[in-house]
Amino acid sequence: MNDAPLNNFWADSAPGEAGPRPALTGHHEADVAIIGAGLTGLWTAYYLKTLSPDLVIRVLEAERVGHGASGRNGGWVIGSLAGLSRLVDGLSRDERRACCRMLADNVEAIGATLAREGIEAEFHKGGAIYAAARYPGQEAIQRAYLEHLHALGHAEEACYWLDAAELAERAHFRNARGGVFQRDCATVHPLKLLRGLAGRLEAMGVTIHEQSRVRSRHPRGVTTESGHLRAEVTVSATEGYCAGLAEMQRYVLPVQSQVIATEPLSASHWAEIGMDGRPAFADASRLVNYGHRTADDRLVFGARGNYRLGGRPTWGQAIPASAVTLRRDLLVDLFPALEGVKITHGWGGSLGLSRRFRPHALLDRASGLATAGGYAGEGVAASHLFARTLADMILERDTDLTRMPWAMGDTRPSHGLRRWEPEPFRWLAARLISLSYAGEEALMRRERSLGIVRPALARLNDAFASIIE
Repeated sequence: MNDAPLNNFWADSAPGEAGPRPALTGHHEADVAIIGAGLTGLWTAYYLKTLSPDLVIRVLEAERVGHGASGRNGGWVIGSLAGLSRLVDGLSRDERRACCRMLADNVEAIGATLAREGIEAEFHKGGAIYAAARYPGQEAIQRAYLEHLHALGHAEEACYWLDAAELAERAHFRNARGGVFQRDCATVHPLKLLRGLAGRLEAMGVTIHEQSRVRSRHPRGVTTESGHLRAEVTVSATEGYCAGLAEMQRYVLPVQSQVIATEPLSASHWAEIGMDGRPAFADASRLVNYGHRTADDRLVFGARGNYRLGGRPTWGQAIPASAVTLRRDLLVDLFPALEGVKITHGWGGSLGLSRRFRPHALLDRASGLATAGGYAGEGVAASHLFARTLADMILERDTDLTRMPWAMGDTRPSHGLRRWEPEPFRWLAARLISLSYAGEEALMRRERSLGIVRPALARLNDAFASIIE
């Protein structure tokens, strides 16, 4: 690897954009102001305008459409939700199943909406494989994960075990011992989705202002570097990029994610790798390794997120050569046939974690302040569902969405969330949890028993995870 920075594959492969949209200047009024032209912000604008065409909606973006995590992710559209166990805790079995059914249906709804609006975003529903590959100890982890999915309320016909032979029919992982197949998962080109959706919104009468960084948010309005917008409702849709919005940055923590993409692979490579159905895939590492086959026959692969001291988001998209090399080596470890394949792209961004890992859609009707986020890296699908929820809440519609556990109406955003602890406690907790996971993986790599070590690792995790409980 040389030290020349690589580019974001999604940006390189999306149709070119025209010049920046005009910034907000002067004083304006709107029914709804939305901060952030990512997936949450644009989907919220779309459903508000669809349900109430007369609404005046303005979207304020600090950079360009899709600049943040929405244009830098791994492209998974997951029919589940990080933090779901906390949301459904205390619900009945039927209520859990209804919640999981909504999450699963959300994947189909995204594909149907893109098709209806004529947005070509390479949406493909191939399911997801969670493989027990690389180490023998991973099989127990994946079988436990399957039990967890069923306990949450996911249907057994939608999430089931593949033995080694069944897994080999779908993908050829090194030393695969089986794995979980989750039916309700798709992949998408996120930046094509965003740019297509932005164009559709403008055709519907929504105004998008780029280069309009919000400096302050307050009841009934926001102030940017060069203007002021008064609005009855203001939606913060910034997720991991809420730096500068003091009210929100105490509640949503930016965690870094890094992704690579290979060159287009040959037919002989695909014969050795499999994946004819283009499923998404992950292995059982607690440090998270995931990827999928793109429409133009590349592999997009992400792994090993991290937290930066002080909760600083990643503004630039380039990642260091060492980060690219690490991910390439992990990918080759899963698929040895890829040894020597060229890595053409590498990029990074910041996802958002709420304390207790609870994703949320919040509205305080008294102040007109609303927000959604805390997706913990699974926001491509969740943003669509939570945007629909916010739209219903803002329009005072009593729907199945507004009765879901992530919907918190008539709640001041800061009151519905818990603050993160000050530094360096959260950085220390994140580092030690990551080290414990790495220690567990090192033992599995050596094929050594975790019988004695696992309880110690669990106690370490519990001790430091309690900081963020």
